[in-house]
Amino acid sequence: MIRHNYIDIGEGKPLILLHGNGADGSYFIHQINYFSSKYRVIAVDSRGHGKTPRGEKPFTLLQFSEDLHAFLDAHAIKRAHILGFSDGANVAIRFAIDYPEYVDKLILSGANLKYSSLRISVRMAIRLLEKANSTFSGDKDNQTRRSELLQLVKGEPVTGVDELERIQAETLVIAGTMDLMYGSHTKLIASKIPNSRLEFVKGNHSLARRSYKAFNEIIDDFLQG
Repeated sequence: MIRHNYIDIGEGKPLILLHGNGADGSYFIHQINYFSSKYRVIAVDSRGHGKTPRGEKPFTLLQFSEDLHAFLDAHAIKRAHILGFSDGANVAIRFAIDYPEYVDKLILSGANLKYSSLRISVRMAIRLLEKANSTFSGDKDNQTRRSELLQLVKGEPVTGVDELERIQAETLVIAGTMDLMYGSHTKLIASKIPNSRLEFVKGNHSLARRSYKAFNEIIDDFLQG
């Protein structure tokens, strides 16, 4: 088992924060500051992100979900609210399906289940990044890391749409009006989760950073509801 780096601030019911592709727990600085007066906020650096080592196991969202399970057990956390952003939301979906007893309320920000749900302009940008990385002549370790991060986006879906009905937790599905994925896909995710609420916030993919006031207020209302 790898040793995760994490931020742990506040007291009360745990609120676990799962960051997106290539980021780390500090991405949630505005949520840490806002919610740590009400909850025990834990922002975890995923495998191979931030100060958490890559380890030898597969670099996949499924493995990240298993890592979260091990992390919670190691810290004697039996039940928590979970907020996932982007790839972190995709990990949270898988975790909520496989380990429902650990999840109180679930917040999914900018989730997507498949590569084709991303806007065409986003997929074009990813193709350019892949091409640039394949011709990169610098440090091979950095090239490998970039390839693995891109594969997290382009890889086979870790969760099928038909599996969403297995999520037992009350769920908030939230996305920006100018998010990376099509709004129809966000609506589809919400429609398949039995006890879900859907919110669109004016902004882009990075609501937690760029539209954090509205983002925090919606989440606060959801958690206290």
